[in-house]
Amino acid sequence: MKFTNLLKPATLLMATAVMPFAAAAQERLAFGATNAQSAHYAYFAAITKIVNQAYPDYQASVVETGATVDNLKRMARGQLDIGLITTSALYHANSGIKTFEGNQIDSKLLWAYSLAPQNVVVRQDSGITSLEDLAGVRFGPGQRGSSTEATSLDVMATLGVEPDWVRGSNGELAAAIKDNRSVGFIKSAVGTKFDALTTDIATFTPVQVLGLTDDQVSTIKAELPELSVVEMPGGEMENSGPYTAWGFMIGVSARPDLSDDVAYDIVKAVMEDDVEQATAFPTVKGQNLAELTLQYATSKLHPGAIRYFEEIGLTVPDALK
Repeated sequence: MKFTNLLKPATLLMATAVMPFAAAAQERLAFGATNAQSAHYAYFAAITKIVNQAYPDYQASVVETGATVDNLKRMARGQLDIGLITTSALYHANSGIKTFEGNQIDSKLLWAYSLAPQNVVVRQDSGITSLEDLAGVRFGPGQRGSSTEATSLDVMATLGVEPDWVRGSNGELAAAIKDNRSVGFIKSAVGTKFDALTTDIATFTPVQVLGLTDDQVSTIKAELPELSVVEMPGGEMENSGPYTAWGFMIGVSARPDLSDDVAYDIVKAVMEDDVEQATAFPTVKGQNLAELTLQYATSKLHPGAIRYFEEIGLTVPDALK
């Protein structure tokens, strides 16, 4: 009994000694990404490393999630600090429409890092030369459940074109094109070039991209402001000169109550890195992410991001403030 009593002062002394260290504990940050097999998960692992190296007071970790919609809902619940989003879905969340009907989420954009133009691709031997020609024709809107599929359905309905939709995974849609069971599909480009799957199809089955007309561009801008209009260079594989496509950006947004200072620190660290991101996600190599964000963003920026962009001399449009 005496031995126990003797320990009490020592225990209190140890607790007191630990208190200053507890007060200086690292701030934990959760970065919501997507499936761990995705290249975008690798990108988020890279920005986690960047932030931790730049700010020892932060302890950031990457979290595997169900991607955009899941991330936005988790950020609204305070379970994630930042997360991967598409700019179109973020616009819907901010506005409380479509997937987020009745569930508005005030998540603000930090930056965008990957442009995802949506290519309308058809077999060259199909005889189809315009989007209007797709009416009633077997055609894929993009992988089932993807942002591409949802966006394609919105765009085509807005333009008054109703194909005979062929649904399935990317692999199933590609096989249908090769077997001539479908005239084509809509698929995200990588930057301004075909992605690997579309390139594979084009290698065995010559294809053609269909660009938007001026009237269609005007309609999309008026009716679907969450989307970006992208000028594409075209090329031999696309069987096209320069053409216009719709698209969205893949980027990073913040939980509704993320402080301006933390947001600023994260954006500053990522914008000033020129090694880790490009190693993990080569598409960003040589890109000016700040300028890319201001060019294609369709949702309001976080005040912390605005502070950094203006600090480095960029003009943030009023529409993004």
